[in-house]
Amino acid sequence: MDKRLKWGLVAFITCGLAGWGIYSQLPKVNADLEQAEKDNAKGKEKSNVLNVNGRIIRTEKLTDEIVVTGELLPDEEVDLSFETSGQVVEINFKEGSHVKQGQLLAKVNDRKLQAELKRLESQLKLANDRVYRQRTLLQHDAVSQEAYEQVRTELATLQADIDIVKAEIELTELRAPFDGVIGLRQISVGAYASPTTVVSKLTRIVPLKVEFAVPEKYVNEVNPGTGLTFTIDGSLQNYSATVYAKESALDRNTHTLTVRAMYANPNGRLTPGRYASINLKKQEIQDAIAIPSEAIVPEMGKDKVFLYKSGKAQPVDVTVGLRTEDRVQVLRGLNVGDTLITSGTLQLRTGLSVVLDHVD
Repeated sequence: MDKRLKWGLVAFITCGLAGWGIYSQLPKVNADLEQAEKDNAKGKEKSNVLNVNGRIIRTEKLTDEIVVTGELLPDEEVDLSFETSGQVVEINFKEGSHVKQGQLLAKVNDRKLQAELKRLESQLKLANDRVYRQRTLLQHDAVSQEAYEQVRTELATLQADIDIVKAEIELTELRAPFDGVIGLRQISVGAYASPTTVVSKLTRIVPLKVEFAVPEKYVNEVNPGTGLTFTIDGSLQNYSATVYAKESALDRNTHTLTVRAMYANPNGRLTPGRYASINLKKQEIQDAIAIPSEAIVPEMGKDKVFLYKSGKAQPVDVTVGLRTEDRVQVLRGLNVGDTLITSGTLQLRTGLSVVLDHVD
């Protein structure tokens, strides 16, 4: 056989076999293409489904309140000192103890004044006798009216001198001006004290004052009689107090108004100087439909939310009322039992397929 004819036959047979192989694989290739198109369609469909969180609408108590920081102050507090100078001869209190109003706390030397008082009081009986005799003689016209008035004046002067000395003796005594807890003493017996010397601090802690400042926009909402609650660091307990006074003008630097409330502080369990977190209730609604503020989508001057219905997102226009820091009251548009979508609100649109991951 001719060599060229031989190689041509071989090439023809090879091409035929290759063509048959490709043709035999066509059904499988078509099936793969159809499956790929189905998978792609499913992927697109899946990508159009949004996973969200939901909340079942129910009524609840909604409280609008102001939260500020305040400080606990004593009802009364004073630095104790003598009104005169002298050597301290007595200290009659125990540091940190409760004392009563009028209780003698300390005393400076008054020996010279006591001696002067005795001298004057010794003259008092003689002066009274003179007045008695002069009055008797005057009744019998034995002395003049002038002589009688002279002895009466001497008696009155003596009595005034005695009162002055007694008042000076009182200045040597340091007494509690009110009931309270006395602090640490700053002097010892034998020390020389003057009116500028602080002996100790006296504090009345029952009741306590709660002082805080409110922003300018809330000034007219806080008045005497307004109730509040507060907490302190290290305690989960809520304490109740009542506003009794507020400053006459705003602070020019902070534009806040200083307010004071009174807390009974039974048994003196809280101490002054502690910081407090103040909660002032402005308004309280018992059966409100309240939703998270992030669930609301402002649009064209209106507020709307998205509800979950049969796997789809459905927009609803709502009318809102009271707003707090994280909650909004809905007056119209929602009903108890509706399922509100609370996440992914910026991605939602009408009819979008959604899947609820979590429902409150």
